[in-house]
Amino acid sequence: MSQRAPIHLGSGEPVLLLHPFMMSQNVWKDVAPRLADTGRYEVFAPTMAGHNGGRKNRSWLLDSATLADDVERYLDELGWDTAHIVGNSLGGWVAFELERRGRARSLIGIAPAGGWHRWTLAKYEIVFKFVMGLPVWLTAKVLGSAAARLPGARAAASVPISATTDGISDADMLDIIDDVTHCPAYYQLLLKALLMPGLMELSETGIPTYLVVCEKDRVLPHPRFTAHFRKHLPDATRFTQLDGVGHIPMFEAPDRIAEVIRQFLDEQIGAPPQQAIG
Repeated sequence: MSQRAPIHLGSGEPVLLLHPFMMSQNVWKDVAPRLADTGRYEVFAPTMAGHNGGRKNRSWLLDSATLADDVERYLDELGWDTAHIVGNSLGGWVAFELERRGRARSLIGIAPAGGWHRWTLAKYEIVFKFVMGLPVWLTAKVLGSAAARLPGARAAASVPISATTDGISDADMLDIIDDVTHCPAYYQLLLKALLMPGLMELSETGIPTYLVVCEKDRVLPHPRFTAHFRKHLPDATRFTQLDGVGHIPMFEAPDRIAEVIRQFLDEQIGAPPQQAIG
């Protein structure tokens, strides 16, 4: 598994984009340029350790703290003490870990993972869902890109990703297969998660925070997997539900996701100056 360069675009306020479990920086390929093109944001989207194109994990098992260590090395290399952090699913969990370390200026969690205690049934439910996906993962490992041509392949891929099969393009299918078949984190993180607690210090979150849930999320459906966040995050936390999108909405609605992020970030740094009328 070769390492790939992160997406790095634009200039201005630093924005860090963190991808979901088993995916890569590729999920932000259509969102990052839209943010950078505003001229207000320097956007950085790395692939996390143990994922396709990311740095090799230094130990056999993987957890959210180890992923946060890896992302912090990127931030240090960039010279970013802090950044506005946007994370989807596992990326949201890592975003909250980075907030606890003082590395976040603001935080957007899009369908974030980690909303459970050590022994919460919800945690075992999500682990079970990914374990049940093992036959699909093994099929993709054996067949590679040819797996995209199997009957029902697109429907199977849409279940954990998008609201409908139309939410995934042919190019997306090939990228997704490439990501999931080059992801040692699949077993490294699932094994560790059996004993690992979720996010336990949410009430201490001290930065502007935005919790975004997805109506058609079949991986971490609302309200079962968002109740922990809504109970423990500070009252000032913003909350919204995006209708008609699945767990990884950047594939099916990049314009909409970029706008959600941009609006929140613009509020944090101030509205853009009005253009002079000639």
